[in-house]
Amino acid sequence: MSTVVEVEDLHHSYGREPTVTHVLRGVSLTVRQGEFVVVTGRPGAGRSTLLGLVGGLDSPVSGRITVDGVRLDELGEQERLRLRRDRIGFVFPSSGLLPVLTAAENVGVPLRLRHVPPHERDERVARLLSEVGLADRAGQRPDELSGGQRQRVALARALANRPALLVADEPDAQLDDACGPAVLELLYTLVRRREGTALVATHDPRLLSRADRVLELRDGLLREAGPELRPVPTRP
Repeated sequence: MSTVVEVEDLHHSYGREPTVTHVLRGVSLTVRQGEFVVVTGRPGAGRSTLLGLVGGLDSPVSGRITVDGVRLDELGEQERLRLRRDRIGFVFPSSGLLPVLTAAENVGVPLRLRHVPPHERDERVARLLSEVGLADRAGQRPDELSGGQRQRVALARALANRPALLVADEPDAQLDDACGPAVLELLYTLVRRREGTALVATHDPRLLSRADRVLELRDGLLREAGPELRPVPTRP
């Protein structure tokens, strides 16, 4: 099984002395192809920082990050941008959809950036919207969709380029108790269906119980979560 993510001795901090805040203090992580890995931890533990670094949204103070065979920490901003576009799919707490575009147009943005032919792009967008249960909402704009529907569109967009890695940072954080679990269940199902690789930050017990591995970020270090953080598996 090939390695999709390799993180070695990652350090990151914010601010300057004497008020510098050390968030990551030597984090190491390996995610292999096909793994669904969940990162948990208390608020402020640095989960978003870690996922942002792995996803190429920022550069670490020190350490090595390799994604799909490419050293992110050695890339310039434009090179990281291309790698994010081509190999990494993102789902954030807020959907981040472009308000002037329809659901279908939002899902198709990554495909346009990669110059996918129109007929292939349209077919892939229609298939993804069907998979997330929004085939009948393709022509609606974000303000015409519910929060859960917007997050489903964001998930479809993240999968549009068939990424080597899906990074999802608390994708249910801004959803209510009814919509949040449904979006997480859909995310899990679509990743598994594609035999994809995912790194997800969440506290949801359903994902904690079904993930291949659960890692806890505490005091700037990452460790395998103990049984108290691994609920008894529930039925899908």
